[in-house]
Amino acid sequence: MTDTLDDIGVSTTGERKAVVTAPGVAPEKDWVIVTRGLTRQYDMGGEIVRALRGVDLAIRRNEYVAIMGPSGSGKSTLMNLIGCLDTPNDGEYWLNGMLVSEMSDDALAHVRNKEIGFVFQTFNLLPRASALQNVELPLVYAGVSSAERKKRASEALDRVQLGERMGHRPNELSGGQRQRVAIARALVNRPSILLADEPTGNLDSQTSEEIMRVFEELAREGQTVVMVTHEPDIAAHARRVIVLRDGVISSDERREQFAAKVGIEVPQL
Repeated sequence: MTDTLDDIGVSTTGERKAVVTAPGVAPEKDWVIVTRGLTRQYDMGGEIVRALRGVDLAIRRNEYVAIMGPSGSGKSTLMNLIGCLDTPNDGEYWLNGMLVSEMSDDALAHVRNKEIGFVFQTFNLLPRASALQNVELPLVYAGVSSAERKKRASEALDRVQLGERMGHRPNELSGGQRQRVAIARALVNRPSILLADEPTGNLDSQTSEEIMRVFEELAREGQTVVMVTHEPDIAAHARRVIVLRDGVISSDERREQFAAKVGIEVPQL
C-alpha cells in the first residue's frame, strides 16, 4: 500500500536509510529525489570551499519538503544540484529514476526543462505579456501547438486561482498574483518536482500566507514540492523540514518536531 503524506517518515526511517546507502542501484519509482554522498566544492582563487560534504537525501513522490539553513550552509548549492543547474564533484543524484549526476550538459538541460518547475522570489515575468502568455512561454520553447499551449496554460492558472486574471499584464496584478502566475508557469510542463527558491522573499506576511496556501493545495493534489527558505515560519508550512549546516544535513524532521524545536506554532492553513 502506498503511504499517504502523513504516513511518510523522515530520513531516519529504515526505508530512507536503505535507499541512500545503495550506491549504483536505481531507486524504486516512489522515490523522486535520491542523493548519495553528494559533494560540491569550488576553487575560490586557490582556496577550496567545500559547499556540500556528502549529502544523503531521499524524497518520495508527492512530498512537500522545506530545505533551510544559515548563510553558507550549502542550501543554495543543494538547490542548484537538485535543479540540475550544477553538477556534483562526487556522489550520485537520481531524479525520477534517472542518474542525472552523470549526464552531459545537453542532457541535463533536457531533464531540467521536462522534470523541474522553478519558482523564484523575483517573479521574472515578461512585463508586456499577459498572465496567460507568460505561462505559455515554456511550452513555446517546447514546440507545443498554440491551441494546446492555451489549454494547458489556462489549466495551470486555474490551479493557482487566477483563471479570471489570465488576460492581465504583470503591472495590473498584485505581488501575490504575480507569484501565482510564476507558479502556474512552473507547473505548465507538468514537472516531477516544483522547486521554489525563497518564494515569499519579496512578499509581505499576509501575501506570503496566501502563497503558502497555494503550495499546500498543490501538495494535497499530489505535486512534489521542494522549497528552499531561510525563514523558519515559512519552512514550517512544509510537511518535512531539512536543515543544512556546514554542508551536511543536521536535522530532518516532520514540521511538528521542527516547529516545537524552534519555538513557533505549526501554521494552520
